[in-house]
Amino acid sequence: MSNNHHELVQHFADMINKRDVSTMPEHTAAGHIDHNPGVADGIEANTAFWTQVFTAFPDIEVVVHDVVAEGDRVVGRLEYTATHQGPFLGIPATGRTVNFQSIDIWRVEDGLFAEHWDQLNMDDLFRQLGVGAPQAA
Repeated sequence: MSNNHHELVQHFADMINKRDVSTMPEHTAAGHIDHNPGVADGIEANTAFWTQVFTAFPDIEVVVHDVVAEGDRVVGRLEYTATHQGPFLGIPATGRTVNFQSIDIWRVEDGLFAEHWDQLNMDDLFRQLGVGAPQAA
């Protein structure tokens, strides 16, 4: 089962590197639950989030450094590099290149990501963009 989990993480990374949200149903469940406060639940919200990311960072690339799987959980350590070329979280394009990492944990159900948690250093990302953290509306 864990080999399938490894392939699932790579398929997710391929979606990002190809910037092709049409493949979302191949790795993300329709009722996907996301514990990231910036992403609503459901595959439509996940697709919309990544569409916004691809608009803001059209050259985004991700490298999968580590994948650990056990039971219905898979953890990935991912590294992203991108150029900020469009609005992101209310921040106008800066033209700056950013590099950041995430630790993602997914619960897998029926061969798809059903639930997601992540850890990102957003303060570092904002620092690289040369801005402070966006203020809540």
